[in-house]
Amino acid sequence: MKNKKKTKAVFAEPGYWQSYSDMMAALLLIFILIIAITLAIYKQKRTDLEEAQLQLNATKTELEASRADLETSKADLEASEEELRNSLKELEEAYAKATMTQEELDAAYLEIDEARAELSAAKSELRDIVGIRTDIIGELQTRFSNSSMKVDAQTGSITFSSDVLFRYNSATLTAESRDTLKEIIPMYLGVLLQSNFRPYLAEIIIEGHTDTDGGYESNMTLSYNRANSVARFCLDEANGLTKDQIEQLQSVLTVNGRSFSSPIYQTNSTEVDMAASRRVEIKFRLKEEEMINKITEVLNQE
Repeated sequence: MKNKKKTKAVFAEPGYWQSYSDMMAALLLIFILIIAITLAIYKQKRTDLEEAQLQLNATKTELEASRADLETSKADLEASEEELRNSLKELEEAYAKATMTQEELDAAYLEIDEARAELSAAKSELRDIVGIRTDIIGELQTRFSNSSMKVDAQTGSITFSSDVLFRYNSATLTAESRDTLKEIIPMYLGVLLQSNFRPYLAEIIIEGHTDTDGGYESNMTLSYNRANSVARFCLDEANGLTKDQIEQLQSVLTVNGRSFSSPIYQTNSTEVDMAASRRVEIKFRLKEEEMINKITEVLNQE
């Protein structure tokens, strides 16, 4: 009984409960501190995890971008390789086409040498023709030095006034004109048909012209008929040329009627000189054009 009373007395003391409360408060404080530390650690871990996730996402994005760049580079590389293969194939084909056998090469060189020789001969002949023109004009001027007929110093042509050869609107030679032509024609054509000039002669042209009075077609007919009358006179053996000269003349003779397409104007004026425009010209053409065409053809072959 005494012991029971004593125990009750102990628990009934104020100091006992105060120590118990302090102990419980300490435990609670420790518990709260543990929770706070745990929460702080959790929060830090969560933050670290989020940052790691962000870094992981960024790394993943960079990796995907790098992969895309890699794919693009791979495609570019494949395209470059394909282009290189095509270029190599074209180069091989070009080389195959460019490759010639020795026989083909020799034939090509021979063709070039022949073309050069032909070109050299054509150039030489052209130089000869230029010199021949000068020689022909010089000899014509010498032949006609004592004649009233003047030789054009540039072209070597001679001109007859239609008023001297024909009556008005006529294409028939007058008796007086025949005497004039018998004197002039053999001298002029005799020079052109000389053996040293004949190989270079391409054409002898007899050309009729009228003034501007009347229509173009009627003047065309008149100009041609007048030129033709002079040509027929030249081809007649009775008028001074030999048979051989006439045969040579026939091979190069051309007769033209120009109507009033090439009138002669008065000096320092736009007025047509009607009398001077009525004329018949005799002129020649050497083989310059043929030689120039030949040279051009050879140059085009090279």
